[in-house]
Order: sequence, then structure tokens, then C-alpha cells
Amino acid sequence: MIEDKLLIWRFKHGSSDALGRIYKKYKDNLLRLAFALLNDRAAAEDIVHDCFVSIAQSPEKLKISGNFKSYLATCVVNRLRNANKTRQRREVVGQSKAGTEVSHLKRPEQWIIDSEQLRLLNNAMAQLPYQQREVIILHAQGEMKFKAIAELQGVSINTVQSRYRYGLDKLRSILNSEV
Repeated sequence: MIEDKLLIWRFKHGSSDALGRIYKKYKDNLLRLAFALLNDRAAAEDIVHDCFVSIAQSPEKLKISGNFKSYLATCVVNRLRNANKTRQRREVVGQSKAGTEVSHLKRPEQWIIDSEQLRLLNNAMAQLPYQQREVIILHAQGEMKFKAIAELQGVSINTVQSRYRYGLDKLRSILNSEV
């Protein structure tokens, strides 16, 4: 988008107002994306803010060759992956030190969605394997093309399409059994 390119150019040339406008424009979409993957509002907000802090700290590293919205979605997903890896390492260390299982507490209820149908969908999404859930969310909510998702995940486009198809099939199965 021309507006995005202009805002990026202004930001790279010292305009903090430009970064604020970028933030306002994409914040809600990125929060929905992060929340859909995490199911935790506070963690989703932290991830999105970390992405923008990283961008603000090094504008010279900002190199966008394609869609800026996809670039930001990729930034959020990469931060989520890193956070998940860190959390998993801590859980493994905690388990080995304490010799007990990590409790699996339910995460806070979704902060925007209040209808029963959407709660069921959210619960069903949480039951999908992470890679399938990520593909479905990036395609449906992040509006990313399969090719961009394949590049992000480092797999072939056929693998992404299969993950999407299998994920949707599992969602149908889960939702049909709950209804």
C-alpha cells in the first residue's frame, strides 16, 4: 500500500508520529492474531508491543519487500514461536528440578468473544496441533497467502495447504462432536 510505504519512509527518516500511525493502523489486527494463537490477552499484548519496540529501536533494519501487514504478522508469529520455545524450556527445567508435573491451568477466557459459538470454535482451535492452527489463523485472520505462510514456516506450499485442509477437517470433527 502506498500509505504504508510513505509511513515507513517517514519513520526511517526520524518521524516518531509515523510509527504511531502504523501502530494504530495494525495494532488490533495483530492483537487478534496473537490472541488467536495464544488464547491469552496479556501475552498477546506483550508480543505485539515487543514487535513494535523492536521496530522502533532499529528503523534501519526495517526492510520490507512485500506486504507490510504480512511482515508485521510474521514478526508476531516469530516472537510467539520464540516465547513458546522459552516457555517449554522452562517447563522442562522445572519438571526435572521439582520432579513434578507442570499444572495445566486454563487460560483466561477470550476478551472480545462472548457468544457461545465462538467460544466453541476457540476451544476447538486450541485442540488442533500448533502448526495446523497457525496456518488456519494466518490464512483466515492474518490474510496471508499460502505461499507467504510456506516461506514463514520453511515448508512447501503443498505442506501448508495440507495443514490447512487437515486442520479444517479436524475442526469440523471436533465441532460436530461438541454440538
